Amino acid sequence: MQNKEMDLTAIRREYCSTDFLQSDLLESPIEQFSQWFSKAEQVRPDDVSSMTLATASASGLPSARIVLLKHYDENGFCWYTDYQSQKGSDLSANPQAELLFYWYGLERQVRIQGKVHKLSEQQAKHYFLQRPRGSQLSAAASHQSQPISSRSELQSAVDALESKFEGTAVDHPSRWGGYCLVPNKFEFWQGREGRLHDRLVYELAEGRWSVQRLQP
Repeated sequence: MQNKEMDLTAIRREYCSTDFLQSDLLESPIEQFSQWFSKAEQVRPDDVSSMTLATASASGLPSARIVLLKHYDENGFCWYTDYQSQKGSDLSANPQAELLFYWYGLERQVRIQGKVHKLSEQQAKHYFLQRPRGSQLSAAASHQSQPISSRSELQSAVDALESKFEGTAVDHPSRWGGYCLVPNKFEFWQGREGRLHDRLVYELAEGRWSVQRLQP
């Protein structure tokens, strides 16, 4: 059977947002991110913290997935996962990554690059105890990114833990914790008409942020 090419060239959209000038930027990229995040939260509050986390293995093989931002400040952007997952393995070998936020309703993207380190066990336990019980059981039962024979086997592992911890708190698994990306570069992208998008970049050098515009 001959393969039929899927031609998607006719799928188009126009970007109609207003301009985004360097004079519009706040001095701190964290403050600029907070401003955009707050606006995005008004448009899509249920999806505002979704971000693509891109990592690479020791050999340079990239991988990307959607995770949820859980907190951020001047010290970095944080999320939680299984340290033995693929992303955990990548970050152990190559502790740098990029985050990408895309806010459809605003035609905006933010890219954030930086080095990554683990959060403390105390921070991991604190957040673990805040999670819904079902999420705690799932994190404890699932060895993320490892093969399993069936959905029923995974469900059985959850059921076993639910019985084990009935009436008590679920133990925090030592393999589960948090990461923090410490930014050294931000790119703020605003979609514009005719594909003349605005791209403004902050880069950190010698403790100071510089700003430049990139061509779309």
